Amino acid sequence: MTTRAEILRELGQPATPWDVLVVGGGATGLGTAVEAACRGYRTLLVERFDFAKGTSSRSTKLVHGGVRYLQQLNLTLVTDALRERGHMLRNAPHLVHDRQFVVPAYSLASLPYYGFGLKVYELLSGKLSLGRSEILSAKTTLEKLPGLIGDGLRGGILYHDGQFDDARYAIALLRTFQDLGGTAINYVEATGILHRNGKTDGIHVRDREDGAVFDLQAKVVINACGVFAEDTVSMDRGEHESLLSVSQGTHFVLPQSFLTGTTALMIPKTADGRVLFAIPWHGATIVGTTDEPVDSASTEPRALISEKKFLLDHIARYFGRRPRAEEILSVWSGLRPLVKKSGVKTSQLSRDHTILVSPTGLVTVTGGKWTTYRRMGQDTIDRACQVASLPKRPSRTLELKIHGWTSESTATASEWEYVYGSELPELRALSSGNPALDAQLHPRLPFRAREVIWAARYEMARTVEDVLARRTRALFLDARAAIEAAPAVATLLARELNRSEAWRANDLAGFLELAKGYLYQEGEAA
Repeated sequence: MTTRAEILRELGQPATPWDVLVVGGGATGLGTAVEAACRGYRTLLVERFDFAKGTSSRSTKLVHGGVRYLQQLNLTLVTDALRERGHMLRNAPHLVHDRQFVVPAYSLASLPYYGFGLKVYELLSGKLSLGRSEILSAKTTLEKLPGLIGDGLRGGILYHDGQFDDARYAIALLRTFQDLGGTAINYVEATGILHRNGKTDGIHVRDREDGAVFDLQAKVVINACGVFAEDTVSMDRGEHESLLSVSQGTHFVLPQSFLTGTTALMIPKTADGRVLFAIPWHGATIVGTTDEPVDSASTEPRALISEKKFLLDHIARYFGRRPRAEEILSVWSGLRPLVKKSGVKTSQLSRDHTILVSPTGLVTVTGGKWTTYRRMGQDTIDRACQVASLPKRPSRTLELKIHGWTSESTATASEWEYVYGSELPELRALSSGNPALDAQLHPRLPFRAREVIWAARYEMARTVEDVLARRTRALFLDARAAIEAAPAVATLLARELNRSEAWRANDLAGFLELAKGYLYQEGEAA
């Protein structure tokens, strides 16, 4: 596999301009890069931090049409997303799977109301439906959702939707892009836009690891920076009208005991009009999300006191008790890039994507949601081809199998190991040659030492955070356990990357400071 040093050497040498240069390594940027490479365009992707560092690793882990958008009668968005959900399940079965959801009904009127709505949701997915919806008795609802408050329960509505591991899907997209001949690099930051004769001609970049600077030329530059898209637009044309309303969503991770079955809970409308989920994920329970407007984007958004109180109150309302502080294993927030509409609250803004082309030819794609990443990439490259007069070639991503796809049985794999798909035997072979790599990183985590080596060797992990937040999901599943596992991870990573003791200590200290923000402290939002 090409090393980071080899990639940087190639980038630092003047060469033929890239056909497509994508700035941003989240779902949108990776999906766009895969689309371009799949059409045969010479494509480069640069990311200033790590792949999926931002919003793309902080979702509710759903591949879905969006029931809330059905309530808003945005049938086009819902239908498109449901179709994309079906394609994701078919093209990445190691990363996406069907999950049963139940909507509890505490009034007789809500049974036919939500029953009808979810039947429409099912029908909109057509041949790509994951299963039939049905109305359940109160008894069956409680069997599906052990621990749910039964007082006043009239029944429930069962429906099917998709679930995935967002950061692992992003890494699989990265590997898919590389398989197609694309070049990607993390920790390289765009610091300026290059222009020639008034047109965008490339970007000026800085390697965040050693400070080296160089220029990258391209026939078309695509700004796929999510909530930070406006920063890149500012590099291109200075002052401009604001494009985005940024909304924050926060999640709690609780022990599996809060949701002991395999069925997820969905509350379509809380007292203040929000949608709330409680979902089994990697042996834990995710509860979320909130929807709070924020003034500016941050690389490490932190949960607001009001969000924590909202989640605590609603956990108590539906599960009968507030979790103790030590039961809140991790707290994390993500930001949504919502295309601005005057006078409309963020909770009512659509997740449709928007593609803009500046007078200089910079292509910006923003908005959208994880489930529609492929369609966003297709539409963006269609527009970029027009801007750059690239040879017209059809999209081929609808049937493209994502890296790791396998038709072989993985019955012996744990839920965590399953995300490696066809590469699982090769991953396991690492510890066949070195039994020490079979050791668990922590008793409360499903991850092993071999996954650290794999992440550094094959998945471009550069830091302890990369490994514990995104290559494994330790920080998101149990922040305290991740903190306790971090020293061992730092040692393994430093050895694999041939780093100094000073680097190991510095990287570890940086992770430990960051990880504090994922801990829930006693008394917060009480």
